Amino acid sequence: MNFRAKHLILPLGGAVAATSLVSATLATSAQAAPDRKTITLAASGNAKAIAGYWTPSKLKSAKTYVSEGTVSAKLRTGASRASADGKSGTVAPTGESGKSAGRSKNLNLPITVGKVFFLDDKGQERWCSGTSVQSKYRNLVATAGHCVYDTDTNKPYSNFVFIPGYYQGKAPWGIYVGAKVNVHYDFDVYEDYDYDYAFVNVYNGIKQTGVKEVTISEYEAAKGFKYTEDKAITKDEYEAGYSKYGEKGPFWKKTADPEVETVGKPADASKYLEDYIKDGRNGVKLTAVEVDSYTYSKAPTGLNNGAKFERLSDEKGKVGISQEQYNKLLKEKADGKFLGKLEATKDVNGTEIAWYKTQYFVKTWVKTTVKELYFHTKFYVVLLADAGRLGDNVGGQGFSWNQKTGKKVFTFGYPASAHLDGDKPYSGHTMKWCYGTTGAAPVVAQFKAEEQQAIKCAFTPGASGGPFLLQYKSSKRTGYLNGVVSLTLDSDKNGRYDRVTTPYFNGETYGIYKYAANLWTGKFPT
Repeated sequence: MNFRAKHLILPLGGAVAATSLVSATLATSAQAAPDRKTITLAASGNAKAIAGYWTPSKLKSAKTYVSEGTVSAKLRTGASRASADGKSGTVAPTGESGKSAGRSKNLNLPITVGKVFFLDDKGQERWCSGTSVQSKYRNLVATAGHCVYDTDTNKPYSNFVFIPGYYQGKAPWGIYVGAKVNVHYDFDVYEDYDYDYAFVNVYNGIKQTGVKEVTISEYEAAKGFKYTEDKAITKDEYEAGYSKYGEKGPFWKKTADPEVETVGKPADASKYLEDYIKDGRNGVKLTAVEVDSYTYSKAPTGLNNGAKFERLSDEKGKVGISQEQYNKLLKEKADGKFLGKLEATKDVNGTEIAWYKTQYFVKTWVKTTVKELYFHTKFYVVLLADAGRLGDNVGGQGFSWNQKTGKKVFTFGYPASAHLDGDKPYSGHTMKWCYGTTGAAPVVAQFKAEEQQAIKCAFTPGASGGPFLLQYKSSKRTGYLNGVVSLTLDSDKNGRYDRVTTPYFNGETYGIYKYAANLWTGKFPT
């Protein structure tokens, strides 16, 4: 194995328009660590809750997983190119005839391809693309490593699911919860995008068959995914509901944030002036609003709004301060943040010896209204059923490794983001495809990508994790997985993404795939 000494903080995902950078390799004869790292994503007992979490509204509102910052520059091919590390090979695909994910530009779209959804390290719902791939137990998904595993925290993302044939919030063949993820050691340790692939074993699919409204006790006893909705109601509805269900029932009230409004001077303002100033009467209070000295000088006297608040202003409001406070307020005065007047007293030698501030206020009558709001909480549980094994439902793409470059491939995915020039041709809701010839990808040192392959393709970010398929047959909707979309590049600095890249699938990739393809994840937990 060719290990490279690398260490870099990885940004949020696989979209990048990279710059020309010199690659460097470091050969080592040191004892190699295992090529594969396998990590548990979710225990079987949590599968129902994770599947239930992904409601249609969450699926639609999830955001594509892309880099926060991209750089556009002309790229050149690096000196180091991917090469076979042994004999080439293939594993045949399995198809599900009679099922369709639709057509796009006269091409039958593969039903194995869909979206992977997950929660990132900040709890944000995210998605990438992925595909079902052939395996012994019909339970394997291929996607990009950065769509499953966070190399910054050295942890996998949570609530990972795969939805084949995803279309606008719908899961026609079920939701498949991730059980284990298998990645390359170099991606985990060195954050090396030459190994930016992952093989995820999933549990049997789960179908959401509906939603049922339940009582509070039924809701508390439910172990699967459940949720509540609070509906605003009238006071009469609240009182009727509270009378029926009591204080532990679904009817409740709360005090809203107080509403404060300016009102006119009360008729009894003179008689109860001190009460109005101290605590207020009947929700009305006399308050002071700070103004500058000019505004104060023009204000009338009396008790109406805008009148001078004499007891707080003029020389009565002159306060001694420290020199430090004085200098700070001078700066704030210059910025318009301090409205009062500043003075400094000097001795016979002209040295400042005392500092003062004077603030000015006018009267404002305000009324505070406290309002009660009334609600009815409704309780729901999501009804789920076993959808069976992934491969039995949608089939699985074949697998290939150590293939020569220069071959024609299709790639599929859900591009979503705008081009760098702002043009946004894709929505991310429907599957799209590209067709091109593989060749050596430009070096992108930001992601340590030195030996990737690429095809010309106008996909924008969102397609990360989608498959590169050799020998794709439209009639059968199957081919041979020969890569997964890793990076999206603007290679000529014109503000348009024009290439997608993939790690080169070699014998090491096959070894990780073979291990994952023989892992059993179990039946749908009851």
